[in-house]
Amino acid sequence: MVMHSIVVTVNGETEYLAVPSNMTLLQLLREKLALTGTKNGCEAGECGACTVLMNGEPVNSCLVLAVEADGAEIVTVEGLAEGDQLTPLQQAFVDHNAVQCGFCTPGMLISAHALLKRNPQPTEEEVKEALVGNLCRCTGYNRIVQAVQKAAYST
Repeated sequence: MVMHSIVVTVNGETEYLAVPSNMTLLQLLREKLALTGTKNGCEAGECGACTVLMNGEPVNSCLVLAVEADGAEIVTVEGLAEGDQLTPLQQAFVDHNAVQCGFCTPGMLISAHALLKRNPQPTEEEVKEALVGNLCRCTGYNRIVQAVQKAAYST
């Protein structure tokens, strides 16, 4: 297996890594960096559980090769909060009971965070559109949308 040297900034920390050609960004995060908040759902880009920010844009980390992340800035769900303090978005998820089983929550938070960065006051339809790539198997969509809108108005 051919190994590649890459440099990636993950949650503000610069990482120098040797990765095989076929390793995904998801595998790098979970297996090499022990950042297990990013979930391995479908491995086909369908569920959004593995969503992270790559250079500020949400991506399905199961579809991105680690070598493609060379030089990139990655933010995972672990990188949203500062220390032990939840962000207004995370707190809104708690306040609105937008977390049921929790499996989809990291991807939902990342997608919602990206939305609020580019549109601090989204409409309900804009929230739904931004979360279209994130599946919730517990049908918690209404609470999730309400939480994102609450966070928008509390920032």
